[in-house]
Amino acid sequence: MPFGFGKGRGSAKMIKQGRAGKRRGMGGFGQGGPATNCICPQCGLVVPHEPGIPCFQRKCPQCGSFMARQFLKIE
Repeated sequence: MPFGFGKGRGSAKMIKQGRAGKRRGMGGFGQGGPATNCICPQCGLVVPHEPGIPCFQRKCPQCGSFMARQFLKIE
């Protein structure tokens, strides 16, 4: 008798169902959430955040310094 003595992980059907259940909720990364802006710490210019480009990599169009992410205040 092989190792395990007959205690397997279950039938193939149950394994497939378990994997499908895990994949069901994994879609939509990076979507949703409140819209945020990029703000310049030097001059205070606020521009809308562009998806795929981090604010700290963008330069301010007015003064040329790097921008930062502006988070919304939740009160």
